[in-house]
Amino acid sequence: MIVGLTQIKGVGYMFANSIINNLKIDSSLRIGNLSNEQVKSIENIIQNPLSSNFPSWFLNRRKDIETGEDKHLITSDIDFTVRNDVEREKATGSWRGYRHMFGLKVRGQRTRCTGRKGGAVGVAKGGRVLPAQGGGAPGAPAAEGAPAAEGAPAAEGAPAAEGAKGSTAATKPGVENKQTPKTEKKEAPDAKKT
Repeated sequence: MIVGLTQIKGVGYMFANSIINNLKIDSSLRIGNLSNEQVKSIENIIQNPLSSNFPSWFLNRRKDIETGEDKHLITSDIDFTVRNDVEREKATGSWRGYRHMFGLKVRGQRTRCTGRKGGAVGVAKGGRVLPAQGGGAPGAPAAEGAPAAEGAPAAEGAPAAEGAKGSTAATKPGVENKQTPKTEKKEAPDAKKT
């Protein structure tokens, strides 16, 4: 009986136990073995517990803001009432309303180390390093016998790849290829002055 009644949202263990004790029903019975009269009496107590001498401290909605009555809410009424309460707090601009609006803790709990949502907190790493094109390290000369990447200048003294764009200009020392980006560093000339 107790486990079956607690499956109703808004009816807890103590509330179910007090219903059974108030109606003097055997708690070891199964709900399917109850008579129609017993089922109706249980429904009446759940819908209006104050009618059967239940203490008001057993109820889950005491001194309702709109009506001032003591109520006991069940099933979807609980979610609806809580949603209305939160919306009313937000509309009045109370401190609790602001905390609800920003998704922060409302009842004075710690927020320094718990209740974090969203992305990770900490130091973000720098930008991503792009992988080298052509399999080698950036700025490193191509391996011997390997064709140069298309549009990249060939190393000094190495023949330009056939069909490469601007191959004649790339083979001459001191001439810059216009198709390569200008962010590459030029090598310093050999110091032959003594």
